[in-house]
This record gives sequence, C-alpha cells and structure tokens, in this order.
Amino acid sequence: MADTKIETKLFWEELAATKRQTLASSIPEEWAIPPHMLPAESVLDVATWPATSGWFTPDELAITSRSAGDLLSMLASGQLTSEAVTRAFCKRAAAAHQLTNCLSETCFDRAIASAKARDDALAQTGKPIGPLHGLPISLKDSFNLRGVDSVVGISAYIGDPAQSDATLVQLLEKAGAVFYVKTSVPTAMLIGETVNNVLGRTVNPLNRKTTSGGSSGGESSLIAMKGSPLGIGTDIAGSLRMPAACTGLFTLRPSFGRFPSRNCRSSLPGQEALLAVNGPIASTLADVELYSKIVVDAQPWLQDPKCLPIPWRPVEVPAKLRIAVMWHDGHVRPTPPVTRALREITSKLKLAGHEVIDWDTVEQKHGLSLLMRMIVADGGKIIDKLLEKTGEPWRAELWYHRAAAELSTSEMWQLQAERSMFQTRYLDLWNEAGIDAILCPTMAFNTVENGKFRHLGYTGVFNVLDYPAVSFPTGLAVDKTVDKPDPAYIPLGPDCEAINTEYNEHLMHGMPISLQLVARRLEEERLLAMCRRVLEAVG
Repeated sequence: MADTKIETKLFWEELAATKRQTLASSIPEEWAIPPHMLPAESVLDVATWPATSGWFTPDELAITSRSAGDLLSMLASGQLTSEAVTRAFCKRAAAAHQLTNCLSETCFDRAIASAKARDDALAQTGKPIGPLHGLPISLKDSFNLRGVDSVVGISAYIGDPAQSDATLVQLLEKAGAVFYVKTSVPTAMLIGETVNNVLGRTVNPLNRKTTSGGSSGGESSLIAMKGSPLGIGTDIAGSLRMPAACTGLFTLRPSFGRFPSRNCRSSLPGQEALLAVNGPIASTLADVELYSKIVVDAQPWLQDPKCLPIPWRPVEVPAKLRIAVMWHDGHVRPTPPVTRALREITSKLKLAGHEVIDWDTVEQKHGLSLLMRMIVADGGKIIDKLLEKTGEPWRAELWYHRAAAELSTSEMWQLQAERSMFQTRYLDLWNEAGIDAILCPTMAFNTVENGKFRHLGYTGVFNVLDYPAVSFPTGLAVDKTVDKPDPAYIPLGPDCEAINTEYNEHLMHGMPISLQLVARRLEEERLLAMCRRVLEAVG
C-alpha cells in the first residue's frame, strides 16, 4: 500500500512538471527574454521593465501602451493591423509570464492566424468584422477554448482539452476578438491569491513580494504588465475585484445573468447558492463599459438560458448623488492607506456637492457568515475527489474547505432561506437610507505580502446579495511617511489584528489604492455612470 501511495504522489508531480515544461516551451525563442536582460530577483517593480529594457521596439511599446478603445478605433480604420497588434501583445504577454508567472496556456499560432484573417476580411470588404475587430483579449483559465486545457489549478484536469468554446468566447470571437493566452488561477479558483500546485505562484508586477490577488490574479498581473489590453475574469467572492485592486485596475462584478457563463469550467459544478459571474478587467473604466455594452448588445440570452433578456440601457444619473460610506465592515478595519483613501475621496465627493452619509454595517457580518457556509456546503468533497485522482495534496490555504462538514439537503434549504431573508433586510436598509450607491474598501488592504491574504468580507457580501460592484483605482498611492500604523488602533477581532499588524508601509510604499462602488442588483449601467461621477469628483 505504501508503494502505491508513493507512485500516486509522483503521478501528480510528473503531470505538473510536464505542464510547466509545455507552457515554457510554448514561448517562441524570439520572445524568450535573454538571460542577461532579466531583472534580478531583488528588483521588485518589473511593470516598468518593458519600457526601460530596450528589448521592445518603439512600435511594440506604443501598441501595448494604448487602451482597448484606442486600439479598436485604429484597428477598424486600418491604421493598425490586427497581426501587428496581436504579435506585440503576444510578446509582451510572454515577457509578463517570464517575470510574474501569470499564464496558464498560450495559443500564439492560433492568435496570429486569427489576426491575419481579420486583416484579410477588412482589406476585402472595407468593414471590420465586429465591434472587437482584431483586438487581442486574454481569458482566465476557466473559460473553455476548444483544444486547450482548462486546468483551474488542479492536476487532474491536465491533458483534458475543451471540446468546444465557451459561449462567451464564441460571442467575443464573432465580434472580432483574437484569443492568444489564458491566465493562471489558484487551486479550484478558491484562494485569495493566485497559487496552485501545478504552476506555482503568480506575483504582482508592481511589487513581486506582494500578491496580484485571486482568483483572477493571472489576469490582473498580465494587464498590469500591459500584456493584455482587456481581460476576462470571474468572481464568486471577490475574484475580479480583489486582483484589480491589488494592481490598480478597473473591473466590474456584474449581477448574475448579465453576461453568459455557459460551458465554462467550474471548480464547484452545481453549486448555485452563491452564483459565480464573469466580467472585464482593464486599465480604464471606459474599456470596462465598452466591453460590457458589446457583450449585452450581442443578446447572450439567446445562447445561454441563464442570461436575462435585458438590453444595455442608456441611463442618466443625478448630478449630485447620495452615497453611503462603509468605513469598515464590523469585522476588519482597513489598513491606514485604505482608510486615508476613503477619507480623501469622501471629502472630494462632498466638495463636488454629493451627499455623503455613513453606512450601517449591522448586516455585514451575517453576510460574510452566509458566504463562508455556502461555499463549503459540500464539505470539500468535489475538490477532494479531484485531488484524489492524482494524489495531489490539499493546499494549506484551502483549510476552510477541507475542515467543513457537508450539509444535508434540509440544512442547505434552510441556509438558502436564511440568505433570502438577508437579501430582503439589506434591500430594506438600502431603501430606508435612500442611497444611490455604497462606497467602501475593495479589501481591508491595498494588497498584501505573498502568502498573507486574509478576509474577503468587503467583496464577498455583495456576491451573496448579487449586487454589481466596480473596483476602481483612486489615483492615490501608499505613502510610507503618511500611512503609518495607527498607535491608537483597536482591533475588531483576530483577522483585524493580524491584517493591521502585518501591514508594512515600507513594503507597500508607492502601491496603488483602490476602492469599491456598489449599486442595486442589475444596475450595471447606472453603476458605471455613477463611477464616472465619482472619478470626476476625484479629478
């Protein structure tokens, strides 16, 4: 029996080693960074390396520094070819992976062939194929691409390529998009950092000692390196917003049913008490809105039975908003830079004439409790069975899954009834306050040192509510001379004490600070318009 266990253990290790080698070998020699040009391990900020290394041409840097909206305009007019744009992003994505370990799959040849087809079609007809004509788009690993693995950080899925494209992939390809890479995720997409036994850890290019977040941390790392103009991730408890906040990017967590999710790989198939959604990550709010409108305008409800037939609606929001500020969630106080950002943004909102009130956090702890109980309702059985296939060990970060007890059908129904009551009480609180939106931290911190992620209450409660939320960079950065630990700080509990004790203003110096804006369910258009108002006030 002992020998069998040893052989099984080697099985997952060999699978993982082969996968890593295959991924490394998929990067063409011309896009492999010469060893003498690689930044030393002691260089923490590698986001600036492409522009300063001399390894990229001026044209490649110019292309990869543009927003998705700018690129689409130039692609549609023929000012840029899709092949040139795709090759530039392929090279920059390859560099990003070599510096941050952010990719899970590459399909460079497929991408270049698609790009050439886009260029040929434009030359022949004079018209772009669709609103995303020729634009390279990166995908989180869970989105199925025909003939490509969707490993989602689990060795049992290695060598199990998708038989067909995800519905969202089909929709985006019909709109003219080009797919060239998929990005890494944590094991089962259930860790707040991007780390798994197959591919290892993805790091934050702004500071490689810190996390790029999870579970869409491969996307955030890639986009922060400008290796993608627009990426698609997923969110079940903050998996879009936390990575975007770690790297100073924009993202939208939509309500369930606005964007299609058919034929994607789920780590918890059948788990529908807490619904996973997908959405864009980009360097500008305009790109997030552009993508969202394109997807909804394609009428995804005709292809995905779980999509709601709600067209993209033009909205006008009041010039002066009524915004509730959540200073803390009753569980963890934000670290000094996040608290400062909240104060400064709130002051600017008031100066711009917006009405600001304090949000009552009475329901936040209950929301977090519901989140954690729903996400482990199967007692970790699904993940355990997958890991057992190859003898892969549980990662320590998933202790809460492994330690959970499976709920009975009756217990699950009771939990879902409790969730519905919670949603009703929260809606009543919102209506009584008469607010347009909630402004709050995306996380209790701007980011954390690798391996020290804790607490997803600021994002996850809004998943329980299914409220749309935008994480946005405030334009502020951590300042070690200002954002020092507060000597009068009183912790709200063990997680609060650990997070604030581990906060290191010297390590975080210069890192971006993000906040989160939340709207009512299915108000994505209004939320994005309100976020523009907030950014106008911030200046």
